[in-house]
Amino acid sequence: MLNEHPDFSPASRHSQEEPIRLTRLYTATLLGLALLLTIAEVITQWQIDKFQDELWLIRYTATQRHQSQQIAKKALQLADTRDSTTFRAIQSELGTLFSAIERSHLEGRQGLVRDSIGRRSTRMIENSPEVKQRYQNVKPHFEALQTSIRQLIALKEPEQIKSVSGQASLKLLLANENPFLEKIDLVVRQYTAELRQNLTRLQRVELWLHLLTLCTLIGIAYFIYRPAARRLRQTIDRLVDAEKRTTDVNRKLTSANKSLKKARQQLFDATKLQFQQQINEQKSRTAYLMAGQEEERKRLSRELHDGLGQMLTAIKLQVEGLEARLTNEGVTNSNLSALKTLITQTIQETRSISNNLMPSVLSDFGLIPGLRMLVESHNRAEHEGGSPLRITLQADEWLSDSAHRLDKTIEITLYRVSQEAVTNAIRHGKASKIDIQLFEKDQYLHLTITDNGAGFKTQRLVKEPHGQGVHNIHERIKLLNGIFKLTSTPGKGTKLKVSIPYHSQLISHDYDQTNAG
Repeated sequence: MLNEHPDFSPASRHSQEEPIRLTRLYTATLLGLALLLTIAEVITQWQIDKFQDELWLIRYTATQRHQSQQIAKKALQLADTRDSTTFRAIQSELGTLFSAIERSHLEGRQGLVRDSIGRRSTRMIENSPEVKQRYQNVKPHFEALQTSIRQLIALKEPEQIKSVSGQASLKLLLANENPFLEKIDLVVRQYTAELRQNLTRLQRVELWLHLLTLCTLIGIAYFIYRPAARRLRQTIDRLVDAEKRTTDVNRKLTSANKSLKKARQQLFDATKLQFQQQINEQKSRTAYLMAGQEEERKRLSRELHDGLGQMLTAIKLQVEGLEARLTNEGVTNSNLSALKTLITQTIQETRSISNNLMPSVLSDFGLIPGLRMLVESHNRAEHEGGSPLRITLQADEWLSDSAHRLDKTIEITLYRVSQEAVTNAIRHGKASKIDIQLFEKDQYLHLTITDNGAGFKTQRLVKEPHGQGVHNIHERIKLLNGIFKLTSTPGKGTKLKVSIPYHSQLISHDYDQTNAG
């Protein structure tokens, strides 16, 4: 059964190997073509460089004709000159011209080449035997010119040009000028003929390379492009057929995907709804728990204020009456004074506990008076105990207006957060300065409490999750969809920031009227 699978059939394996074979053949042909073109370009450039050097050599060789004519002209001017200064100037020009023609002649004879600015090329041109023979023919005339010019340059005074040796040098120069020009012209012609032969040979080589390139391109078109185009058409036909089948499969898959996506979305919505219900239930339980705690605080506060407080007040009155009767009878007892002081302190402590559980100022007058009472009570307590402590409160003016009360839950939450933060700063941070700020910005109520206490590492809150105070603050703020942020550095104090969404509006309150009294 395995051999019947189309992917394992011999035809399939052949169809898979055919593109690889064509690719290799195509690559090899292109590489051969590129190599052929590269060789042709290298040969052409090398020959062109060589031709340029030969052209410069021909130019320098042809320059000798003009230089020899100038030398003859200067020699005749030297013979007609009587002034010593002009005589020496012409001799100097004659020497310069002779040095130039001598250098050009000797370098041309050796095959040395110079560029347009006079720099000698690193390559040398091997003169052909014909060129060497031409230079050999011109050599006697060049040496005669050398001898005559050197003798003329060696003259000291203008009168010496009239001497026998001076006239002989001048005649020798003039006698060899025309033969030198004719022989040099033959050298130039020989150079030109050889250059034309080389150009003709280069043209034939380029023609053969061009024909070879055309043949290679024809071979590529016949042996590669033609089979590849045929197989490409077959492949396109197969692809079209496969595309039709794929379209049908994709249509079915799209329908299945839509159904799957719809089912997944329904499952996601159901999971999200269930999770949201769980969160809402958790918030409701937490809210009920917080409300129960506040109600229990109110009940305890009322019990302490109305029950235990009244009883302690009655005991104090009885003790004061007993003390008055004993004083009238002339009996003094120091224990009664101590007992009366203890009862007074107990009454004050009971009132403080009752006020901490649910301050009547908060329920009667709002958050800002409650916070002021919290600040004043701590400042007064620390002042009486001798400890240095200063708590400051800053709030927006409209918050102090009793006509603009906040929501009951917000007031209680912000008061409990402030109460917990101040207590922690005094008890654990040993702070001497605490700043409380309450303001509204961007439809949020922002409460910031900063102290200069000992501080702590906030990582402890992760390692020690049993910190009930911070946990309660976080739970209270989360119920109001607020933001809670706590930053602290050991030795640099602690900063607590709470932000609660708020829209300014007139709020009605339903505090317990019994506790308000």
